[in-house]
Amino acid sequence: MKYVLAGASGFLGKALARDLVADGHQVLRLVRRPPSTPDEIRWDPARGVLDPAALGTPDVLVNLAGANIGRPWTPTYRNKIRESRVNTTATLAAVAARLDRRPVLITQSGIGGYGMDLGDRILTEDSELGEGFLSDVVRLWEGALEPARAAGSRVAALRTGVVLDRKAPAFQLLSLPFRLGLGGRFGSGTQYFPVVSLTDWLRAVRFVAEHDTIHGPVNVALPTPATNLELTEALATALHRPSFVPVPAFLMKAALGEFAWELLGSKRALPTRLQSNNFTFHHPTAPTALSAALA
Repeated sequence: MKYVLAGASGFLGKALARDLVADGHQVLRLVRRPPSTPDEIRWDPARGVLDPAALGTPDVLVNLAGANIGRPWTPTYRNKIRESRVNTTATLAAVAARLDRRPVLITQSGIGGYGMDLGDRILTEDSELGEGFLSDVVRLWEGALEPARAAGSRVAALRTGVVLDRKAPAFQLLSLPFRLGLGGRFGSGTQYFPVVSLTDWLRAVRFVAEHDTIHGPVNVALPTPATNLELTEALATALHRPSFVPVPAFLMKAALGEFAWELLGSKRALPTRLQSNNFTFHHPTAPTALSAALA
């Protein structure tokens, strides 16, 4: 199959490109600088510029572009978070609608769209999006797929938890305190904390790309949701480190502002759409996902 990747220079983009190429798929990477290799195509998503002819006849367009949410959400940076996701998705959707053969269009999305703190409530793809900045971003982000869907493309939005892998930036930040012997739960630790192994995330992307019955939102998270306490204790065990220094919720809120709710808020998300289409997880629990991340 022929894939076109946006956000190919990021951690997930590099991992997906390697995985696809290793299996014999063709991968074109969208870049914002002059191309330096034959598999690169220049685009300007801020201006909505991408030449459909340069893509040929792709089977799948994948958007993994987006500014890092793990920084202070100043008004300027909020705009960057939003526009970096919406503009890239909108540009790809417009191109998909113009191609003679409609490709599948997949965009990364976020479980944060369900809201800041949902307690024990089970969240499936049919659950409504919530309130807050990231919920608003997800509405616009996934809404930007509409021109492609209306033109006949199959579209999907991967509402993904934290991807666990030794080289993943988010996992490195999560595990650093434990490596220093200062790890512990966030706040009460009772909040559900959606994660997924890199292996299963890669498999989920390709599964969605290859299965015509899957469209719309797709939760990509452990089928056995773990609380923050369960996750941090499993991480401490995997690293052979203690887990007795909890991070107070008030301190996280003071330091991180609204972003703290991404760590303190509970999101008990289930990958219903994947499992109903017979997708099986290689790492279905927190301990197995962490073991895979640290292998």
